[in-house]
Amino acid sequence: RSLKDLGRSLGWGHGADPALPPGDMYSQDGDADEPEWVKTEREQFVEFRDKNRDGKMDKEETKDWILPSDYDHAEAEARHLVYESDQDKDGKLTQEEIVDKSDLFVGSQATDFGEALVRHDEF
Repeated sequence: RSLKDLGRSLGWGHGADPALPPGDMYSQDGDADEPEWVKTEREQFVEFRDKNRDGKMDKEETKDWILPSDYDHAEAEARHLVYESDQDKDGKLTQEEIVDKSDLFVGSQATDFGEALVRHDEF
């Protein structure tokens, strides 16, 4: 989906409440209290997503939300692999720990979907 389609489906810039997902995910019935996730999404929108405070997300705000510039995807993936595989929690991976979780490594971009494991003799 393009950002334009995403924005349109979420009602951004079209008068709908931009802090809420499409109506099929949540609609307030009567005087029922909002679920906690709706409150959280509203707070996230006001505090972080609507940077220019115009009540809706423009193209740049949406881009920053989907692809934040201060987020290192490679580092996050590497930390995830270590967290999931480091059985003795020493912060280092042994050959055995990697082999035990080989399915995780083969499916990871950090190992080029397993290609990096083939290029190293220790594996």
